[in-house]
Amino acid sequence: MPIDRSYIRVKAMLVAPNADGTKHLVSVNGKTDENAEGFHRLIGGSVELGETHREAVIREVDEELGARIVDLTFLGMVENIFRLNGELGHEVVALYRGTLDPAPGPEGGTLTESDGSVVPVVWRPLDDTELAVPLYPAAANEWIHGVGAGV
Repeated sequence: MPIDRSYIRVKAMLVAPNADGTKHLVSVNGKTDENAEGFHRLIGGSVELGETHREAVIREVDEELGARIVDLTFLGMVENIFRLNGELGHEVVALYRGTLDPAPGPEGGTLTESDGSVVPVVWRPLDDTELAVPLYPAAANEWIHGVGAGV
Protein backbone atom coordinates (compact mmCIF):
# COMPACT_ATOMS: atom_id res chain seq x y z
CA MET A 1 0.00 0.00 0.00
CA PRO A 2 1.50 3.39 -0.95
CA ILE A 3 2.25 5.88 1.82
CA ASP A 4 -0.05 8.89 1.95
CA ARG A 5 2.34 11.85 1.93
CA SER A 6 -0.42 14.48 1.86
CA TYR A 7 0.09 15.34 5.54
CA ILE A 8 3.00 15.93 7.93
CA ARG A 9 4.10 12.68 9.55
CA VAL A 10 5.65 12.29 13.01
CA LYS A 11 8.58 9.89 13.17
CA ALA A 12 11.07 8.64 15.76
CA MET A 13 14.51 7.51 14.61
CA LEU A 14 17.65 6.16 16.21
CA VAL A 15 21.31 7.03 15.78
CA ALA A 16 22.81 3.67 16.75
CA PRO A 17 26.63 3.78 16.86
CA ASN A 18 28.75 0.64 16.68
CA ALA A 19 30.92 -0.46 19.62
CA ASP A 20 33.93 1.67 18.64
CA GLY A 21 31.86 4.75 17.77
CA THR A 22 33.06 5.03 14.16
CA LYS A 23 29.86 3.98 12.38
CA HIS A 24 26.09 3.97 12.85
CA LEU A 25 23.37 1.66 11.59
CA VAL A 26 21.19 2.70 8.63
CA SER A 27 18.76 1.04 6.25
CA VAL A 28 19.70 0.82 2.57
CA ASN A 29 17.01 2.04 0.16
CA GLY A 30 16.95 1.69 -3.61
CA LYS A 31 17.35 4.36 -6.24
CA THR A 32 14.76 7.10 -6.61
CA ASP A 33 14.19 9.87 -9.14
CA GLU A 34 16.19 12.15 -6.83
CA ASN A 35 18.96 9.70 -5.86
CA ALA A 36 20.34 7.44 -8.57
CA GLU A 37 22.60 5.75 -5.96
CA GLY A 38 19.69 5.16 -3.58
CA PHE A 39 19.78 6.50 -0.03
CA HIS A 40 20.36 5.55 3.58
CA ARG A 41 17.83 6.20 6.32
CA LEU A 42 18.08 6.12 10.09
CA ILE A 43 16.40 3.18 11.81
CA GLY A 44 12.90 3.92 13.12
CA GLY A 45 9.52 4.93 11.82
CA SER A 46 6.14 6.50 12.40
CA VAL A 47 4.68 7.39 15.76
CA GLU A 48 1.28 5.73 16.13
CA LEU A 49 -1.79 7.44 17.60
CA GLY A 50 -1.60 7.40 21.41
CA GLU A 51 2.11 6.56 21.43
CA THR A 52 4.98 8.82 22.51
CA HIS A 53 7.95 9.21 20.20
CA ARG A 54 10.10 7.43 22.80
CA GLU A 55 7.70 4.46 22.79
CA ALA A 56 7.68 4.53 18.98
CA VAL A 57 11.45 4.25 18.54
CA ILE A 58 11.57 1.37 21.05
CA ARG A 59 8.72 -0.43 19.24
CA GLU A 60 10.13 0.20 15.76
CA VAL A 61 13.59 -1.15 16.66
CA ASP A 62 12.02 -4.22 18.25
CA GLU A 63 9.71 -4.83 15.25
CA GLU A 64 12.29 -4.12 12.55
CA LEU A 65 15.46 -5.58 14.09
CA GLY A 66 14.31 -7.74 17.00
CA ALA A 67 16.63 -5.71 19.24
CA ARG A 68 16.31 -3.58 22.33
CA ILE A 69 17.90 -0.17 22.82
CA VAL A 70 20.45 0.32 25.60
CA ASP A 71 21.08 3.80 27.04
CA LEU A 72 18.33 5.47 25.00
CA THR A 73 18.89 9.25 24.99
CA PHE A 74 16.75 11.92 23.36
CA LEU A 75 18.85 14.19 21.10
CA GLY A 76 16.29 16.60 19.67
CA MET A 77 13.78 17.21 16.89
CA VAL A 78 14.49 17.77 13.20
CA GLU A 79 12.23 18.65 10.31
CA ASN A 80 12.54 16.78 7.04
CA ILE A 81 10.94 18.23 3.89
CA PHE A 82 11.81 16.10 0.88
CA ARG A 83 10.78 14.66 -2.46
CA LEU A 84 10.53 10.93 -3.08
CA ASN A 85 10.09 10.07 -6.75
CA GLY A 86 8.82 13.58 -7.30
CA GLU A 87 6.24 13.46 -4.51
CA LEU A 88 6.53 16.02 -1.70
CA GLY A 89 6.92 14.65 1.83
CA HIS A 90 7.17 16.33 5.21
CA GLU A 91 8.19 14.76 8.53
CA VAL A 92 8.98 15.93 12.02
CA VAL A 93 11.49 13.48 13.47
CA ALA A 94 12.39 12.84 17.11
CA LEU A 95 16.04 11.75 17.16
CA TYR A 96 17.43 9.39 19.75
CA ARG A 97 20.82 7.86 20.42
CA GLY A 98 21.34 4.38 21.82
CA THR A 99 23.14 1.11 21.26
CA LEU A 100 21.46 -2.06 20.04
CA ASP A 101 21.28 -5.36 21.89
CA PRO A 102 21.90 -7.50 20.00
CA ALA A 103 23.74 -5.40 17.45
CA PRO A 104 24.11 -6.63 13.87
CA GLY A 105 27.54 -7.99 13.00
CA PRO A 106 30.18 -5.91 11.19
CA GLU A 107 28.66 -6.86 7.81
CA GLY A 108 25.23 -5.45 8.82
CA GLY A 109 22.06 -7.44 8.34
CA THR A 110 18.42 -6.88 7.47
CA LEU A 111 15.31 -5.34 8.93
CA THR A 112 11.67 -6.14 8.25
CA GLU A 113 9.38 -3.24 7.30
CA SER A 114 5.72 -3.06 8.39
CA ASP A 115 4.65 -4.27 4.93
CA GLY A 116 6.80 -7.40 5.34
CA SER A 117 9.54 -6.31 2.94
CA VAL A 118 13.12 -7.04 3.99
CA VAL A 119 15.63 -4.21 3.71
CA PRO A 120 19.41 -4.38 4.18
CA VAL A 121 21.03 -2.50 7.06
CA VAL A 122 24.67 -1.44 7.05
CA TRP A 123 27.12 0.40 9.27
CA ARG A 124 27.60 3.87 7.76
CA PRO A 125 30.76 5.79 8.75
CA LEU A 126 30.13 8.73 11.06
CA ASP A 127 32.63 10.59 8.89
CA ASP A 128 30.62 10.20 5.68
CA THR A 129 32.09 13.05 3.62
CA GLU A 130 33.36 10.58 1.00
CA LEU A 131 30.01 8.81 0.52
CA ALA A 132 27.84 9.55 -2.51
CA VAL A 133 24.76 7.95 -0.93
CA PRO A 134 22.79 10.59 1.04
CA LEU A 135 21.46 10.05 4.55
CA TYR A 136 17.90 10.96 5.53
CA PRO A 137 16.66 12.80 7.38
CA ALA A 138 19.40 15.14 6.17
CA ALA A 139 18.94 17.50 9.14
CA ALA A 140 20.10 14.68 11.43
CA ASN A 141 23.68 14.96 10.17
CA GLU A 142 24.70 17.60 12.72
CA TRP A 143 23.51 15.30 15.52
CA ILE A 144 25.20 12.28 13.99
CA HIS A 145 28.53 14.04 13.72
CA GLY A 146 28.04 15.12 17.35
CA VAL A 147 27.57 11.47 18.35
CA GLY A 148 31.02 10.76 16.96
CA ALA A 149 32.37 13.60 19.08
CA GLY A 150 30.84 12.04 22.19
CA VAL A 151 27.59 14.04 22.24
